Amino acid sequence: MMHSVENRFIAIVCGAMLVFVAPLFVLFLSISSERVARERLHNIELLMGASAEALGKPIWDFDSDGIKRIARSLMNDTDILAVTIRDNSGSILAQMPSGGLGVDSESRTLKTPISYDAIDGTREIGSLEVRAPTPGLLSQFSKDELAILAILLIAVATVFAAALIGNRFTVIRPLMRLTAAIEATRRLGSRHRVDWIADDEMGALAANFNEMQDRLERESTELKCAHERATDIYNLTPAMLFSLDTDNRLCAVSDYWLLATGYAREQVIGENFTDFIDPHWHETYRSHAKAIAVGDHNICEVTVPFRKADGEFMTVLILETETTGDGDLSLSVMTDVTALKQAESRNHAQAITDHLTGLLNRQGFEAALDEAIVTADASGIQVGCLFIDLDRFKWINDNFGHAAGDEVLRHTVELIRATLRPDDIMSRLGGDEFAILVSDTDVATLASEIGERIVNALREPMHIAGNELFVSASVGISVYPAHAENASDLLLKADMAMYARKHDGKNGLQVFDASMLDTARERHEIEQCIEAGLKDDHFEAWLQPIVSLSDGQIAGFEALMRLNHPEKGIMPPGKIIGIAEETGTIARIGDCILEKAIRHLADISALDGTQNTYLAVNFSPLQFELTLPHKLAALLLKHHISPNRIVIEITEAVLMLDNPEVHGVLKQLNEFGCRIALDDFGTGYSSLSYLNRFPVDIVKVDQSFTRSLSSGTADVRRKSRMLIKGIRTISHQMGCTVVAEGIETQEQWQLLRKLGVDCGQGYLFSRPMPIGKMLAMLESDSEVKANTQG
Repeated sequence: MMHSVENRFIAIVCGAMLVFVAPLFVLFLSISSERVARERLHNIELLMGASAEALGKPIWDFDSDGIKRIARSLMNDTDILAVTIRDNSGSILAQMPSGGLGVDSESRTLKTPISYDAIDGTREIGSLEVRAPTPGLLSQFSKDELAILAILLIAVATVFAAALIGNRFTVIRPLMRLTAAIEATRRLGSRHRVDWIADDEMGALAANFNEMQDRLERESTELKCAHERATDIYNLTPAMLFSLDTDNRLCAVSDYWLLATGYAREQVIGENFTDFIDPHWHETYRSHAKAIAVGDHNICEVTVPFRKADGEFMTVLILETETTGDGDLSLSVMTDVTALKQAESRNHAQAITDHLTGLLNRQGFEAALDEAIVTADASGIQVGCLFIDLDRFKWINDNFGHAAGDEVLRHTVELIRATLRPDDIMSRLGGDEFAILVSDTDVATLASEIGERIVNALREPMHIAGNELFVSASVGISVYPAHAENASDLLLKADMAMYARKHDGKNGLQVFDASMLDTARERHEIEQCIEAGLKDDHFEAWLQPIVSLSDGQIAGFEALMRLNHPEKGIMPPGKIIGIAEETGTIARIGDCILEKAIRHLADISALDGTQNTYLAVNFSPLQFELTLPHKLAALLLKHHISPNRIVIEITEAVLMLDNPEVHGVLKQLNEFGCRIALDDFGTGYSSLSYLNRFPVDIVKVDQSFTRSLSSGTADVRRKSRMLIKGIRTISHQMGCTVVAEGIETQEQWQLLRKLGVDCGQGYLFSRPMPIGKMLAMLESDSEVKANTQG
């Protein structure tokens, strides 16, 4: 069978022969034949000339035998076909062959005259005609020449045959073996080698092919092993693996997938995966599929309910990825997250629920507010928020324990719920703070009515652990959209209204007003000033003298906190203390003032006659930490101040806490040598009992009693004198020194001295001043007296 490579080789050789060899051969034959033709024509012409000379005499003598002999001699020449001899009259004297030759295209006629040299000169006596063959391409060659041409042709044919045979053995045969090996590999699937060894290019080709086959065989074996391993991994991995084609049909599932779902492999292969998903979740799954098609990443996840073989649904998390660049196959893993979703639901419920009361917590309430606002916008109704804070709850918690406090909270929830409608939502935001969500067309009126009912319901005593406890509520109300634009703002405005109610006396309700924003803004500014003051050291300890009323001598100094803002100047101390106690910064402020006040006392002690003066420092309830005695001892040691020169001023609020930790700190301070002063005495509920229960050394009469000595009606002045005298008598009987606050007039001083009050302080003697001015005043006059003495 001839192969295309061999055909092309033969065609190339034949073409070369036709294009190059054949034209050269034809040119050679043409040139050689023309040369031979010219030589033969020349020989014929010479022969005819000699014969014409020889015929002159026989024709002249009418010697017919001689003429014939000459004609026969001409016929003996191979290049002469016929001879005709004529006389002048045209009669044929001799003709060979007899009858002559017909005229044809393959011969030609040559004619020459016959002359005779007679006495009277040369005379033309006849003519000689010769018929010679027309010269052909090969007919003009001799046998020897033809033999040479034949040898040349044989040589060319030999070269052509050698080329074909060489091509067949050196090119075609290895190619045929290579083709056969490739075909066998294609048909049989096995790797066939080429049995051909040579040092030429075909040998290198065969060797490369065999090497490639060996490598492919190894790779095929490795690929087969890898496929088997991948199949084992696919089926043995404890995960629900599956693959989908471009039409979302299942094309492969793992054994674990079948085990977890309960299906048989033949039941699911070729089925549309969407058919196994809850119909309500089809759109979710399709959206997930589109996300894979157009997304920048190749992995996507979706959680959907999946129907098992028994008809039950399990919640599965599907992670899907494309395994080929063309995206015609996907590899997915399906995880049963039913228990996890149930746990998430429980955790979510717990995350938005208060564990003590079962109400929504802050997070859940804010979510409910968001939903209520969306519903209100759609239906055209209003949303109201009630913010409730229990009054005196901290006191109950501290005095009766957290268990009693928890019981109070649960009982409070029951009372509040009894005032609500079924659709109203109640939440415990934290501690003793609650919030209520109501919706109505006129929600402001409804919220106010509910708030009033809550306040009234909490007026009744609660019987907790054998105790009759009282709580009240401060309620703030805000309305959407009148007061706020979103849920967080609505809750904030209700909180502001509640704080406004607390500041105005607690136990009541307050609807949000725009003026509260100014209050909140002022509060925020004060908070910022407090933080800046602590950071940049703007807090100062001012001093006000405490004077012995009997002789006007300075007995001590009270340290008063002042915030000297670089832009606002001296800020109101009352607001700063109140906000600092609410924000918890009062302890840091107290530490700063305590350190500066003791340092000022050390500076004052350097002056003559002041070594026995004392320093009274006010302490907030939040400052009574276990570390307070150690801090105070370190400061006194640093500035060389004796502990008996330090007076700890506390208010009834500190003692009302009845906190064992506070009692322990007071006891340590008293044992350390510090004196305890009870400030604002006479304004509380049970001040007299504190004199008996706590180590009080100094009683400070509230300035309201001092002012009433010289103002108001005579009856008021009389009662004030009786009260001050009674406080003085009881205090002296208890071994306490009495100090009157707020002395501003000479008359007040004289009256207090007559009533037996020991010391006093007020603008009459000196206003509070910074340490520089205080030192200047003390250096100029060591006694501080009124401008006029009685």
